[in-house]
Amino acid sequence: MDFGFETIGNACLIVHDNGPLLATDPWIRGTAYFGSWVTSHEIPNEQLENVKAAEYLWISHGHPDHLSHESLEELRDKKILLADHYGGRIARDLRADGFDVTVMTDGQWTKLSDRVRILTIGDIQQDSILLVDMDGKLIVNSNDASDLGAGSFVHNVVSQFDISFLLCLTGYGDADMINFFDEDGERIPPPALLHEPLLDGIESHLKQFGIRYYVPFSAQHSYQRSDSVWAESCATPLSAYEGSFHSKEHEMLPPFCRFDLLKQEASSISPPKRPGVVVPCEEFGDNWSDELESGDAAQIEAYLRPITHLQTFLGFINFRVGGRDNRIVINPDHKRGVTFEAPRYSLMKCIEWNIFDDLMIGNYVKTTLHGPWKHQGTAALYPDFIPFIGKYADNAGARTPAELKKYFDTYRERGFLKVDDPDARAAIEQYSPAP
Repeated sequence: MDFGFETIGNACLIVHDNGPLLATDPWIRGTAYFGSWVTSHEIPNEQLENVKAAEYLWISHGHPDHLSHESLEELRDKKILLADHYGGRIARDLRADGFDVTVMTDGQWTKLSDRVRILTIGDIQQDSILLVDMDGKLIVNSNDASDLGAGSFVHNVVSQFDISFLLCLTGYGDADMINFFDEDGERIPPPALLHEPLLDGIESHLKQFGIRYYVPFSAQHSYQRSDSVWAESCATPLSAYEGSFHSKEHEMLPPFCRFDLLKQEASSISPPKRPGVVVPCEEFGDNWSDELESGDAAQIEAYLRPITHLQTFLGFINFRVGGRDNRIVINPDHKRGVTFEAPRYSLMKCIEWNIFDDLMIGNYVKTTLHGPWKHQGTAALYPDFIPFIGKYADNAGARTPAELKKYFDTYRERGFLKVDDPDARAAIEQYSPAP
C-alpha cells in the first residue's frame, strides 16, 4: 500500500507513506500483566513486517498491552515518539535502556514525511491521544484515553478535515479491575458479564465530533492465566460488534482493517484467532501458596505510606498472600478498608517496579471492600484509589499534597484538564482548585 493505514493487534495503527512510516503501541510479541493477557488474534507476517519496517513508533502510555518491552526488543532501531507526560517516566526509562526517544510538545504538529504529520496530547491519567494528518485526511487515535480536556481542541481540528477516522477503546468493560468478592468470599458478577450494547455512545461521539469512520480498537485481548481465564467471558469478541452499529451517517470499519487513502477503499484483515489455552500461573512466577518473605511487608508499607491521599479516605489495606493477612493501617479514623488477595511474586514485582496498575488489570488478584464505600466494584476504586496510586504516584512521582498540586496545575496551565465526574473533580480540586 502506497498511502493509507492498517489496524492490527490490540492497539496497533500502522501508517503507510511510500511504505511503513509509523506504528503505534506495538504489542507484537509476548504477554501482558504477568501472562494474564495475550492478543486475541495472531499478527499476520505482512503486518508484523510492516511494524518492523516503520521508521517511527508512538506509544500512548505505560500499560504493557501498549508499551511491550518484549516487543520493543525487536524494534530497537526505531525512533520512539511520546506525549509530554508529567514526570517523564516512560521517556526516562526507555532512554536508560538505549532507545532513541523524542518527547513531543502537546498540541503541536510534527512532520514525519511529505504527506504525514502528527500531533499528540497527554492527559492527567498518564495516557495520550494521537492525531495523524494524512494529506488532508485525519486519524484520531484515542486508544484507552478518555476526554480529560482535549475534546474541544480535537473537535476544532476535526472540523478542518472532510474525512476523518476515530480509533478508540470500546468493549464490555473488562480492561480494568473487575475481580471483586464479597466478605463471604463470593465473586461479585462484574457488569461486563451483562454484555451490554457496545456502540451507542460511540455513535453520538462520532456525530458530536463530525467524524465519519469508526474502527473498534484497543480491546483485542484474551485471558490465558489459570487464575484469570475466568474473565474471558467478560472480554469482547469481534462478533459482538456485528449488529451493534446503527448509524446511517457514519461507518464502522472492521477492527482489523486496511484503508487505502488513494483508492478510498477499506478492506478487512482476517488474522487467525488464537486458540483458547490455559497456562498455569506458576509459569509466570506466581504460586498462590507462597507467603510474604522477611522484609516484604515493610517494603509494601514503605511504598504506600508516602501516598498521602490515601489517608483522606482509607482506614486500612490488607494484602492476603499465601492465605495469611498482612494488614497495613492507613488512617484509623476511617472505617473503609480493602483486601487484595494476591500471589507473592507479581505483587512484590509491582511494588518494586512501581506498576500497581498491572497488578489490578490482570484480573487474577481478588479484591474485597470493607466498610461504607460510596460505590461497589470498580467504581469504588475511582477516583481516590487507583489514579492516585497507579497514575499520579507510580508514573508521575506525585505523592504529597505539594507534588499533586504541581501535577494538576501543570495540566491546567497546558489547557488540557477537564473532568466531568463530580467525585473526580472534587478529588483533584483538593490540591488544585479550579480558577
